[in-house]
Amino acid sequence: MTENPTVPDQDVAAIAAQLGRVPRGLRGVAHRCPCGNPDVVETAPRLPDGTPFPTLYYLTCPKAASLIGTLEADGVMKDQTARLAEDPELAAAYQKAHEDYIARRDAIEVLEGFPSAGGMPDRVKCLHVLVGHSLAAGPGVNPLGDEAIGMLEDWWAKGPCVSPEEVEAAGGRVARNRAKAQDHAAVIAAKEQLAAERAAKRAEAEAEAEQTGESE
Repeated sequence: MTENPTVPDQDVAAIAAQLGRVPRGLRGVAHRCPCGNPDVVETAPRLPDGTPFPTLYYLTCPKAASLIGTLEADGVMKDQTARLAEDPELAAAYQKAHEDYIARRDAIEVLEGFPSAGGMPDRVKCLHVLVGHSLAAGPGVNPLGDEAIGMLEDWWAKGPCVSPEEVEAAGGRVARNRAKAQDHAAVIAAKEQLAAERAAKRAEAEAEAEQTGESE
């Protein structure tokens, strides 16, 4: 499966339009933009092919992502990392944010040996991750994510990041992806059934041969 079947089709289509691809490992909408579209999703700790994916909360809104990218280019991450080394209270709060992130991810599946995300707990290397965490968990959980959100313009103020037409087109891609996945699953199931039938016939033939040998 490419996404959780309980996530509404409209949300899956909107996320696909935002990302430019069908979402993988989608568990749900973690935060919704004031415009109505998802802007943060919860992603499974392992993708459908088994690949580890430590980023539990993934920012999907391209408008928000662009604004956050500007903050990163302006040196906000460097400044925040420096302050972590100088401010024990901030460092302690950031450590708790790290623990919160791990706990939320572990509640779904434990990824042994993987850190949380975004550089936590001792540095800042991705504001997108920290903002995603703050939006999903709410204010007061990730201090540097909250701080970054406070620096952002209202990304929804000029309207949704994807148009209804883009969402509709993405919905078609999602539907085609599901159909392919179902076809693939059907082929695998048919192969497994054929293998089971052949194994049963071999076992039956071996049993008959054994009985014939005993009766001679």
